[in-house]
Amino acid sequence: MTENLKWQITSDSLDASQLLVDETLFHVANGYIGVRGNFEEGYPNHYNTIRGAYINGVYDISEVKHGEKLHGFIDSKQKIINITDVQGIKLYIAGEKFSLFDGKVLNFKRILDMREGIYKRQILWESPKGHIIEINIQRMASFIKPELFVIDYTVRSINYEGEIVFVSTQKGDVFNYFDPTDPRVAGELEKHLTVETIDIQKDIGIITSITNKSHIRVTSAVKHVVSSQHELERIQDDKSSTTKIRLYIKAGQTQRLVKYCIFTDSVRFSDCHQAAIDKMEEVLETPIEQLYQLQKVYLSAFWDKADVVVNGDDRLQQGIHFSLFELLQSVGKDQYSNIAAKGLSGEGYEGHYFWDTEIYMLPFFLLTDKALAENLLNYRYEKLEAARENARILGHKKGALYPWRTISGSECSAYFPSGTAQYHINADIAYMFVQYYFVTGDLDFVESKGAEVLFETARLWMDTGHYVEDSFRIDAVTGPDEYTCIVNNNYYTNCMAKYNLKWAVKFYELLKENNRIEHLAQKLGITEEEVNEWQQAAEKMYLPYDEKLDINPQDDSFLSKAIWDFENTPKDQYPLLLHYHPLYIYRYQVCKQADTVLAHFLLEDEQKLSTIKKSYEYYEKITTHDSSLSTCIFSIVAAKLGEIRKAYDYFMQTTRLDLDNIHHNTKDGIHTANMGGTYMGMVYGFAGLRIKESGIFFNPVIPEQWESYEFKICYQGRMIKIHVNQEQSHYTLLEGKELKIHVYDQEYILNDDIIIKI
Repeated sequence: MTENLKWQITSDSLDASQLLVDETLFHVANGYIGVRGNFEEGYPNHYNTIRGAYINGVYDISEVKHGEKLHGFIDSKQKIINITDVQGIKLYIAGEKFSLFDGKVLNFKRILDMREGIYKRQILWESPKGHIIEINIQRMASFIKPELFVIDYTVRSINYEGEIVFVSTQKGDVFNYFDPTDPRVAGELEKHLTVETIDIQKDIGIITSITNKSHIRVTSAVKHVVSSQHELERIQDDKSSTTKIRLYIKAGQTQRLVKYCIFTDSVRFSDCHQAAIDKMEEVLETPIEQLYQLQKVYLSAFWDKADVVVNGDDRLQQGIHFSLFELLQSVGKDQYSNIAAKGLSGEGYEGHYFWDTEIYMLPFFLLTDKALAENLLNYRYEKLEAARENARILGHKKGALYPWRTISGSECSAYFPSGTAQYHINADIAYMFVQYYFVTGDLDFVESKGAEVLFETARLWMDTGHYVEDSFRIDAVTGPDEYTCIVNNNYYTNCMAKYNLKWAVKFYELLKENNRIEHLAQKLGITEEEVNEWQQAAEKMYLPYDEKLDINPQDDSFLSKAIWDFENTPKDQYPLLLHYHPLYIYRYQVCKQADTVLAHFLLEDEQKLSTIKKSYEYYEKITTHDSSLSTCIFSIVAAKLGEIRKAYDYFMQTTRLDLDNIHHNTKDGIHTANMGGTYMGMVYGFAGLRIKESGIFFNPVIPEQWESYEFKICYQGRMIKIHVNQEQSHYTLLEGKELKIHVYDQEYILNDDIIIKI
């Protein structure tokens, strides 16, 4: 693999099934908008496609129907909407329509360049009549101008002289994708967007639409810039606009069409119609080549901080770069949005935000970009009132319960056993507020937002749990493993709840010591007596343990169930959730994903090493990894236990999951949590990073397949570079004052460089 290919994703496939996957892999996004990698000219009619563009945080509301509706079941859910389709550009050469499925394809390649932030399609095509042309198409979703999506379309004639025609479309009549056979995507066909106005102002085509139930407006503005003299004709109806552009081309000559597309919405703009015009005029002041250069400069700064370099494993390096780039493309960069389970690449999970953000993706931003990490936590704080309302719906008199899946802040899960019952999301969010404090030392943020989130989530645990004899227990919840639902004392949930309660107390004491607690205590009605109750519940928290096996049972009843018959389960019956009734699965010892093992990673100090090891070995045998959140965690814990070969094998599955379509559903969008898991697998797994109240710790290992690896992290105002090879680990303080670090449990003062033998 060449150096360029470490930074590029490429494909030359025209296979119908791979095209669906490539629509995801070659999407472009910037955290605000995302556009799938569809062909501008389309496919043959019998080919399937998921043609889509999305705005982060823009949604409509769908009715949820229950055959037997009980109290507290949700009536509606939010879902990301497919917005105006601006991708369409058809090309005609002497009346012949260009298509990769007609004539002769002499050369075809598509490239996602992760250093330039551009998707390219390169084609050499001979028409049925023998006209040969070279086509180069570039797409960009700008990180500098977040409302901008651009298609840069050039045609070079090899042997043709005559007229060429571009037919560019802007379609407001769009639908969301649905698949009634797959619970991971929407199961109903609905139209969510209605065109409100369509017009032309200042030579800009503008369509403003409104969502049918959430009443959010979305505007698309399109401007065509053509390289030479041309004829332009516009045709429009009440739902779409078509622009025909006629040009003359000679053999050896190149003609160019740049299609500037602006998206705005009423969530962020008081007048999204006018904002689209203003943003378009602003964009047009900057030459297209300069926009490309600004994109490259932005990414250069990103990679300088965020890159993880592995020498000696090119396929893995490509997967790492893809994962980190997709995290950047997916993350919302304002207070109105978060990170969807599929980013902005598709409609899987209907654009919902999960606990994936905190446990799997936020660590990357926390260690590389404090501002983006703070944005993500700000989103959770802004949704705290909705979490309080959700708690009341579920019968809790005090506290807040964050929904399992959401966009606007209310619960979107219609199947509560594996959705709403995942109360652990409260502790997951609390955990990352604590991690943010460890990494930044930002007491102002604790006072203004973090403490309130921890106090309200702590209250929820007190209202959910109860005492049995002298232990605090939590009944009827679901842990991360969605193949084991509504159980008592899920180890992960109890362990994380304990941490949540413990740090609610610590935040209270921290603010009290600094004379900052009075206002918040009055606002929330917190008393010393209540804080003492949190402390007692944390100390008395029941954590299931089996002395005979020296493992932590996943819950009270888990070990009493029969073990799933893995030997006689055909490979084509995975994932189990698509082939077996949930109740059937719930009766067995079978895990969809890391659960207790995840707790052993996040809160490793709760158990001795032998228990972690035996738990890992036990759950490894019964985990299907049907969830993309799983292999990265098994890799991290394997690395901790010294099982380097296993750690490497799990890690390769993680880094290549979407590139190799391992779960066979990449067509619905990337797996953003898995992308975050790739980063964690390197930094927390092989480098052994742990960030605790007592400081920063490293325990590096390296697979035999690699020559070395390196990365940088930001920690308490410092930037540290970590380099590990087969002989030694090397720590360099690039910015900031000296600090204490721990390597292999030995303490060192880092003020320049430290080299430690592996």
